[in-house]
Amino acid sequence: MKVDEPSKPCSFMGQASDWTERHRPRSEQLLEGNEVQRRKIRSWLDEWQNGSPKKKALLLIGPPGVGKTTVARAIAEDMGWNVIELNASDARNAAAIRKAATSGATHRSLFHDPTAPPSRTLILLDEVDHLSGGLRQISQERIEKAMTGDDERPGSTLKGDSGGKAELLRLLDQTKQPVILACNEEMGLWGRNSSWRNTRDRFTKHLLKINFVRANDEALRRIARRVLREEGIEFEEAAIDALARTNHGDLRALVRDLQVLTTGLNGEALTPAMVNAHAEASQRDVNVEIFPGLDRLYRERNSEVAAALIRTIDKDPSEFLNWVHWNNASLFTDSPSVRRGTRTLLQADRAMMGRFLNTAHRSTYWTQHLTALAASTANAVPLEGRIFPSYPNYLRRRAPAGRSSIVEKLAEVCGTNQSTTREEFLQPLFALMQDDQPLGNSSDFDISLGLGLSGEEHLSLAGLAKTRRSSKALVKAYEEAEDVHKEALMMRLEEERSKALTSEPKPQQEPRESVIEQPEDEETQDDDKGPSPGQMTLF
Repeated sequence: MKVDEPSKPCSFMGQASDWTERHRPRSEQLLEGNEVQRRKIRSWLDEWQNGSPKKKALLLIGPPGVGKTTVARAIAEDMGWNVIELNASDARNAAAIRKAATSGATHRSLFHDPTAPPSRTLILLDEVDHLSGGLRQISQERIEKAMTGDDERPGSTLKGDSGGKAELLRLLDQTKQPVILACNEEMGLWGRNSSWRNTRDRFTKHLLKINFVRANDEALRRIARRVLREEGIEFEEAAIDALARTNHGDLRALVRDLQVLTTGLNGEALTPAMVNAHAEASQRDVNVEIFPGLDRLYRERNSEVAAALIRTIDKDPSEFLNWVHWNNASLFTDSPSVRRGTRTLLQADRAMMGRFLNTAHRSTYWTQHLTALAASTANAVPLEGRIFPSYPNYLRRRAPAGRSSIVEKLAEVCGTNQSTTREEFLQPLFALMQDDQPLGNSSDFDISLGLGLSGEEHLSLAGLAKTRRSSKALVKAYEEAEDVHKEALMMRLEEERSKALTSEPKPQQEPRESVIEQPEDEETQDDDKGPSPGQMTLF
């Protein structure tokens, strides 16, 4: 956890050698790009001056390097506020977040003026989309012991992000200080299991979302000039243009490139030849977000450009193939184009399966290339206007670890291993169970009952959250149907058993030897009544 107090202007002597920290803007006046987003943040922070706004937290969404946390810190410093920051390198479990919230409420600077009006402390959590775990809460006693370090029992210490998401939700509900969250992709915060909508709704009632975009070329030029002038380095204007041209709107990458380029100049001016040579020698892996990447890919008419673009989209080849397969049906309006794209995706899928037999992994290249063609040049009708690609439902709801019991039962029925069952048989079940699918019907219990699934497992296949009233009613109906199914099954077994008994031939009995009983004289009879019925006598 890092606590930043309002800084004062100073020289570069003694500052960090990393230029991204040395030249990080300490005031809003030095910020570039995302003007509308900055105004929203400033307006929201102003509301904290006289109380607390309705939404007690901001969620800043955007690609890495666009200045999400820098904007928040710069505006907070302009307002004279302290900043407590938790990033991905810090422990972000329940105890760490509780400690940050407590520090935010009690922190005071050593140079705090008691006569000055009280100032706020901004709690800043970066990369919350990498916050793992669910919403299961950790006990208060365990959190308090973890904060004080009193509990030294093995396994008692909170590790990683244990309970962090649940504690973050509690912080948003009870905070008295402004909280800003930053992430690259909001779905990482909601999660991709069947309850993601419930998680999203519980968070968004406390959050105001602000989407950041990459900086344009002019903003990149202004930042490059400022950094070089502050470092006292001469440059040619054409070199600035080359820097903007080779950068994809990543401010952090721009400053790092400048630091590398100017190392060892020895008083020489920065030239465009140096910039171009650096760009060719160090190709940066640029990750394009999925939805902007899909927008560009579906509009692209050049196969080579499409193949190069798909390698920059932040998805692995097998998952991106599913994205294209899902969106082609809704974005392509020409039936022959849909068929052509489907055939191409089939070849891409076959190439992907071939990678397990190919030590060179050349099949991954062909999978990407064919998937790019299926989304771009396969469409004979160019897309116009705004398009709306969507997140594949079966990817969003996929949570194999949570459905292990379903996979085990299905594998036993099908006689296959669990890996094959998960890949081949689970998806058709989703299509038959989920109401938003053409053939889906969550109220049809026949398949689930036949597989011996429980009510909760049926909900999981249907992609429904257990906490909803409709889901609880569905489980109740399923359990009633399960009782009827079991009774019918028992009756059928009894009938089959009865039929089996009646159809079996009776074994022939050996003839018994007839026993001639000699009548006893009355004189020989005594009080002994003889053997009881069924008892055999030898004499």
